[in-house]
Amino acid sequence: MKIEDEIKSTVELSLAKKVILNLSFSRSIVADRFLEILKPFDLSSEQYNVLRILRGQKGKPANMSVIQERMISKNSNTTRLVDKLIIKELVTRNICPSNKRKMEITITEKGLEVLKKLDPIVIAHENSLASNLTTEELTLLNNLLEKYRN
Repeated sequence: MKIEDEIKSTVELSLAKKVILNLSFSRSIVADRFLEILKPFDLSSEQYNVLRILRGQKGKPANMSVIQERMISKNSNTTRLVDKLIIKELVTRNICPSNKRKMEITITEKGLEVLKKLDPIVIAHENSLASNLTTEELTLLNNLLEKYRN
């Protein structure tokens, strides 16, 4: 369905505006569906992102700046996200032995188990969203989005 129909626009939209609206509308749909997946696990998409980042550390702790620079949403409050994950016992926070001002965050076994349960669900979700596109179209879409962003 065209974006004009989705938003019930009655005015002519420029091509540039259509792209912005399509991206925003698509992002909203993807985010809403993803939140439905995370809801039974009591996670936000940002908390999920932190857990994925920490799992990628392969057991090595990460400090807050490493987490922040790897976050998809750069304006997330990383400290608040980590605090909530600590309460849920999905991560731990310790003072760095070599630099007392630096905090080290590590994913717990419980956090790894949550991701292990989520992995197949997330993969199925991603595949479902991509199912209307061919491999070539997905490659083109990725290339165009990267070009658009830069």
